[in-house]
Amino acid sequence: MLDRLQHQASTAPWTAGHAIMTGTDKITGMDDVDGDKARRFRDAALPHLDDVFTLARYLMRNAADAEDAVQECYLRALHHFDSYRGPAMKPWLLAILKNVCVAEFARRSRQPVAAGNAEEDTSPEEVPMWQEPQASPESELLRRFDDATIRRLVGALPQPFRETIVLREINDLSYREIADIVGAPVGTVMSRLARARAMLRTAWNAEDGS
Repeated sequence: MLDRLQHQASTAPWTAGHAIMTGTDKITGMDDVDGDKARRFRDAALPHLDDVFTLARYLMRNAADAEDAVQECYLRALHHFDSYRGPAMKPWLLAILKNVCVAEFARRSRQPVAAGNAEEDTSPEEVPMWQEPQASPESELLRRFDDATIRRLVGALPQPFRETIVLREINDLSYREIADIVGAPVGTVMSRLARARAMLRTAWNAEDGS
């Protein structure tokens, strides 16, 4: 199941590729940046463009809004690039993107958006995804679904669970990196991953039954 999520991300039309930019010169405002900084930023940040866009697409649920969010994310990253000293580039970019998306939702609703307001459930009967064997009864079920269906099911998850499973299973971040991005303890991240897996299992079963 996890391999299928990662595979559909790598082959999905949701990746940004050259659709947003083929280099940092396509970012609005890039003309004002000196050549050396632009080159260093391009080399460091552009390899992660597809990962950033994938998360943006899941969070914003709209391709145009996702592209705007990625553009703003890269502008902010470029602005602060001279002072960047870590963490790793991909988690740093995804954290900026998360803030961009939260700010946009807050602007739309005219009230703060709480990223961690979902009730956590750590019931022992839920088997955490990181403890499950690679081969599972769901493997055959997943093979019946196309990538668009999987993206739709993941996209239907509540926001805290959707972003967490995308960060872990598609963007391949560690629990600590996810915790830093979403602003929650590692234990909460693990709980959300378990909840997200259970929700997906229920959705897959319902899809298969229909």
